[in-house]
Amino acid sequence: MPMEEQFALTDEELFLFNQGTLCRGYQKFGAHLGRSGERSGVCFTVWAPSAKSVRVVGSFNDWRADENRMSPVGSSGVWSIFIAGITEGALYKYLIETAGGALLYKSDPFAFSSELRPGTASRVADLSRGVWQDGAWLQRRKTAPHSEQPMNIYEVHLGSWKQHDVGQPDEMTTPSDRFFTYRALAETLIPYAKDMGFTHIEFMPVMEHPFDGSWGYQVTGYYAPTSRYGTPEDFMYFINACHTAELGVILDWVPGHFCRDAHGLGRFNGAKLYEVEDHAQWGTYKFDLGRPEVRSFLLSNALFWLDIYHIDGIRVDGVTSMLYLNFGIGDKTKHRKNRLGGDEDLDAVSFIKEFNQTVSLYYPDVFTAAEESTSWPQVTRLPDQGGLGFSCKWDMGWMNDTLKYTQQDFPVRSQSHNLLTFSMMYAYSESFILPLSHDEVVHGKRSLIGRMPGNYWHQFAGLRLLALYQLCHPGAKLSFMGNEFGQFVEWRYFESLEWFLLDYDAHRQHQFFIKTLNHLYLKASPLWELDFDTRGFVWLDADNKRQSILLFKRQGKAEMDFFIIALNFLPDSYTKYKIGVPLPGRYTEILNSDDKCFGGSGKLNPGALTAQAVPMHGQNFSLEITVPPLGGTIIRPELI
Repeated sequence: MPMEEQFALTDEELFLFNQGTLCRGYQKFGAHLGRSGERSGVCFTVWAPSAKSVRVVGSFNDWRADENRMSPVGSSGVWSIFIAGITEGALYKYLIETAGGALLYKSDPFAFSSELRPGTASRVADLSRGVWQDGAWLQRRKTAPHSEQPMNIYEVHLGSWKQHDVGQPDEMTTPSDRFFTYRALAETLIPYAKDMGFTHIEFMPVMEHPFDGSWGYQVTGYYAPTSRYGTPEDFMYFINACHTAELGVILDWVPGHFCRDAHGLGRFNGAKLYEVEDHAQWGTYKFDLGRPEVRSFLLSNALFWLDIYHIDGIRVDGVTSMLYLNFGIGDKTKHRKNRLGGDEDLDAVSFIKEFNQTVSLYYPDVFTAAEESTSWPQVTRLPDQGGLGFSCKWDMGWMNDTLKYTQQDFPVRSQSHNLLTFSMMYAYSESFILPLSHDEVVHGKRSLIGRMPGNYWHQFAGLRLLALYQLCHPGAKLSFMGNEFGQFVEWRYFESLEWFLLDYDAHRQHQFFIKTLNHLYLKASPLWELDFDTRGFVWLDADNKRQSILLFKRQGKAEMDFFIIALNFLPDSYTKYKIGVPLPGRYTEILNSDDKCFGGSGKLNPGALTAQAVPMHGQNFSLEITVPPLGGTIIRPELI
């Protein structure tokens, strides 16, 4: 097929793009390597309506502005050109002459690769170079619904999980100096996450961004994995390695706003184009989600990461900021209302529903997750049922209540017992993920272990108990890197995690506890099989605020497949503590966070526990157990 036909937008595609429903625009927009007749080169296509002219400048023409003028494609606002002789790796930008005569040098919105910061040019890339060997994983994904599988997510910032020791880092250091590359991470991060028993790795945004300190949440290159860690081919290698190791991959995605850097999307043709207004809180631009071409850009971007990089899940950042017109506007005199009289952003609501419907249509086996912190209803219900269509929602209420409780000193915990139990009042209103994310260990909030009261022993015991409570509570799980070995300092994006702490017993034992807990979770169907079904959880005693003890049952699909879980949030220990159980027979303790091998005091329940016909906690039988100090135990019936 001639280049002109292969990469030229058809009339139908232009129509879909201009009405906001072109879902794979990346196949035509951007820079595509190919041939036109006997000549090899690159076809460039960009959307810049109202521009006087658009030219391509780059390393191939010494950045001269007078050589490669693009041609308009009808009246669609699209410009295109084929330039012979360009090869993979060439740097380029679009030189846009605005309606007012200004000249703007802009990176390609659809660029598949970018120059390493502080450079800002786009780079020609060949996305066909990746070698995939994850067919078995993708096939299994189609037949194993995520809602019926264990989901224990390890949240990672690739630039600071581990770094090479180069002294004081700065914004100018290169990947070879400071960062692990995608391929190096494939050899280090993936085996570590697998060995620790996680099921998924969630990456904070890998899309190209100019400033390390934005953590990737202020994007300039929505279609380009950041060049900090390597090439698109390297990132494909990394994802393929995750899948062959049977680890799912989740990407953070930021469709609500973008950064103001001059080479990016802002004022792309000299006026508002991709943006509708300034973001009131974050110093960025909000996407114009009512503009059809912007919707096509973002919908295509979502499918791009699923098509090209085989991503398993998309976590949408800042959903709350998208849903409300007045998010971040403190001055109520400046608040606005929509055409229906409410403060919902109707364009954003419509776009979010369309995004979820599009992902579900093309990839029903991929899940989407919302970072949404309000009481917006039915976030995880289908759009045709009045919902937003997400697969999962971060349970910010559970996170806030739990951390508020666990950082309280022991004598006052009984006064806040409801912080531990309230989450079950709404646990099945949505399909929740329980997040202990990066947001909770930055900006003076302290690390998780730094929030724990008491002495050094109490802090580690409390951190073990927090992890046990999270894993036994209904909902998928997410924990940020460093939590698993008790890093005391807050996360700092510019340096490595403090892996040297594993030279100390307490941190090494805590890591061993998390590894043991995670691997138990993988095998323990009562902890996930009915996560989103009310049959999966039963309170046995939710009201023991005097002793700060929770007692509940987690149930699997089979009648005998259940766990009894006792959690003690005070440093006191109890012997012959009576707990109700539903069936007679013998029971076994399968995990105790107070085990000495985890750094605990050794208040365990060894051997068989025999149920007595003494009613307790609404059950016909009961056990007498030892309740560990500031710890928890999981007990199961012995199957006969």
